[in-house]
Amino acid sequence: MKNRITGYIMGLVFAASLYSCDFRKKETTTEESQTTSETTTPVAKSNAPAFNPDSAYHYVAKQVSFGPRVPNTVAHRSCGNYLIQKLKSLGAQVQVQEFEGTTYDGKKLQLRNIIGSYNPGAANRILLASHWDTRPFADKDETNPTTPADGANDGASGVGVLLELGRTLNQAQQNPGVGVDIIFFDGEDWGNPNGDENGQDSWCLGSQYWATHKHQANYTANFGILLDMVGANGAKFAPEGFSQEYAPQVVTAVWKTANQIGYSDYFIYTPNGGITDDHKYMTQGGVPSIDIIDYDPTSPDGTFGKYHHRHTDNMSIIDKNTLKAVGQTLLQVIYNQTAV
Repeated sequence: MKNRITGYIMGLVFAASLYSCDFRKKETTTEESQTTSETTTPVAKSNAPAFNPDSAYHYVAKQVSFGPRVPNTVAHRSCGNYLIQKLKSLGAQVQVQEFEGTTYDGKKLQLRNIIGSYNPGAANRILLASHWDTRPFADKDETNPTTPADGANDGASGVGVLLELGRTLNQAQQNPGVGVDIIFFDGEDWGNPNGDENGQDSWCLGSQYWATHKHQANYTANFGILLDMVGANGAKFAPEGFSQEYAPQVVTAVWKTANQIGYSDYFIYTPNGGITDDHKYMTQGGVPSIDIIDYDPTSPDGTFGKYHHRHTDNMSIIDKNTLKAVGQTLLQVIYNQTAV
């Protein structure tokens, strides 16, 4: 079975036809959309600081060194403690949301959303997010589907990019004119592999919680950007279908920026369908958000990399060039925020 959202996902802004709304977390099921044109919406140019891919790679490797970050395990708790202390050391104002989540198979999980804020007094804000937990089983692996993978790309890569972005903001001589909030969502990847029924979503527990329990009363941001699987060698990021409905102008600005600063090999304009991910709940929580997510139509799944939910999701697939492409694009977008 696949989760179905009714009355919420309609035709995309850029599409000439309506879309199917039948989809499962991390599965593309909508029809292909007509995507953003490279010739639309010029992006203002501003000098952004350089993103250090070596440092980002180190942050990815550090997370992996704890072992799979499966909720309710020592590795999960230890890595969460590390992320909290690291954000503090990088100059962020840190808040932690502790909550209990229930999995599709009835397990009670002790979870933490970890939030780091830069320039917390700024009224205009940007929300950046990734999940930091690891799926409890590599259920797509052909030889060992019952134990967890390292989750180097699926989870750790996005967190690594955002930690390095926070370090860069903390040390930059010129600060952007906006505040930046970084959220590491927990409990994202313990979803039902067979799909959900009755309109429930067993994925994205952390962002579902945040959407109804904001870390700050009346919190709002101009827009949000979710990173999911952003470190693999040869990764391609196609405009995701629901992102184009939630925040089409942000999709345009991000892809235009990436192409202008030399990352057209990564940020491609190939049509992609809609994917249930944390950006759905970021949007439902009042922050229109997009998803930067690896897209590989040649993979066994027809959507995600060949490593997805397999034991090949380890440090061997993480590429500093990919981390650089994503991190530098984000910095440029932040420093050009008025163009969005």
